[in-house]
Amino acid sequence: MKSHSSKIEKRSTVRNIKDPRQIKGHIAEQAVAEWMEVNGYEIIERNYRRRTGEVDIISRNGECLCFTEVRSRSNTLMGSPALTVDSRKQRQIIRTSMFYIAEHQSIDAIARFDVAAVIFGPDGTEIDYIPSAFESGI
Repeated sequence: MKSHSSKIEKRSTVRNIKDPRQIKGHIAEQAVAEWMEVNGYEIIERNYRRRTGEVDIISRNGECLCFTEVRSRSNTLMGSPALTVDSRKQRQIIRTSMFYIAEHQSIDAIARFDVAAVIFGPDGTEIDYIPSAFESGI
């Protein structure tokens, strides 16, 4: 797995969210979306929800339709946040992405499942973007 790291200092304005975890999640998703755009990804949709679950960010990168899960932590004492994308979460993302592909008639698209690990550290926000973090098995 090839990963890309970057530091992002910019913070997002969060309105109408009271739960600190949701605020942190929103800020992490915003930072990742900005990182993706700077690095040539075209953001198509954010927080795509269906009965099977949610995909944080859907984007295009070349010929790939990327389904990105964003995970964040305040430090890496318990390991990278990417490690929290377990097989159950992977299945949920895959099922939800299948709805997106069917709804948008993207049958010929090359689907890719990425994970963005965000660390909110004392020196700023660090993003470790992992393309092709897992496969669908389909």
